[in-house]
Amino acid sequence: MAGENTQFQLVTFQLGEELYGVDIMDVKEIVKVQSVRPIPNAPYYVEGIINLRSEIIPIINLHKRFHITKLAVASDDEMEEDEGGFIILDIEGNKIGIIIDRVARVVPVNSADVKAPPQMLSGIGTEYIQGVVQQKDSYLIIMDTRKLFNAKELQKMIGEDSEE
Repeated sequence: MAGENTQFQLVTFQLGEELYGVDIMDVKEIVKVQSVRPIPNAPYYVEGIINLRSEIIPIINLHKRFHITKLAVASDDEMEEDEGGFIILDIEGNKIGIIIDRVARVVPVNSADVKAPPQMLSGIGTEYIQGVVQQKDSYLIIMDTRKLFNAKELQKMIGEDSEE
């Protein structure tokens, strides 16, 4: 197996003006926007929780976490199904939802095309970025979902360690 020419798939989405991707293997599902119930004393970037088919899932606002301006909604209301929602990720057995501005599509990527991220990229620290893939006239930022949330943060969000 050629290590540098392996292919993987990314679920891509827009967050602000940039296009991001997460490994399809980490994505459980994509759901439309639902009402989010706030959690008292949660970290500033935790929007709250949703009940998805009797499962409680914390919802993370990456706009707040990385200080990204929300995408301005265009007047094309016909593209409603492509509008924002939540991507439900499975991170080490924990389901977490992230708020997105717009779902793009699933794209295949050759690992040989993934470049190291520049030092500063749209306010997101390089420690959260797995790499960058050059596209026609822009680039796709690959998020490292394992590093987005450390074990302590996951416990805090899931509520397993509610005694502080």
